[in-house]
Amino acid sequence: MKSLETQNIRPARPEDYKQVAPLIVQAMEDLACTFANTADTKQAVPLFAHFFQQTANQYSFAHTLVYAEGDEIKGSITFYDGQLLPKYRAPFLKYIAETYMVKDLAIEDETIPGEVYIDTLSVYPKHQGKGIGKKLLAAAIEHARQDGHKKIGLLVDFENPNAKRLYVALGFESIGKKQLGNGIYEHLQLKF
Repeated sequence: MKSLETQNIRPARPEDYKQVAPLIVQAMEDLACTFANTADTKQAVPLFAHFFQQTANQYSFAHTLVYAEGDEIKGSITFYDGQLLPKYRAPFLKYIAETYMVKDLAIEDETIPGEVYIDTLSVYPKHQGKGIGKKLLAAAIEHARQDGHKKIGLLVDFENPNAKRLYVALGFESIGKKQLGNGIYEHLQLKF
């Protein structure tokens, strides 16, 4: 990932896992619990801490930017080339099947080839409303542009209209629906 150290945004490092894994779980909510086979979001954090510290998976530090002030991470965004999803997802699905006994999960591809996919975007609650999420999103979009991509997409929970409003205000448009675990999400995309 190219360096984008501007406005407190920097590439994530493996040692950031203690602060970023809870952000990933916060972004995913029920889906994180489904993957970790638990009803308690705190019990899902170790799963994402494990994968965040590794490369070649969809939750890796290598695909993540963080918004930090000093040693405090206030938000994160994880994104990657959508055509690589099958490669990045395979070790994750194998691990949850073996470790958490999560098998036969109804899960569509979250993204499509030709799209940079934003897997998670999250800001700690005490730092929300300060434009951190918008800055992280802008950094991901700029990174996608620098790499020559023409579109970026994400899924938004139908039960999160505030998030959808933010994305629509930035130019994202609905291109369909996707099922992940027990939830149906709206697929939004921005072309540039």
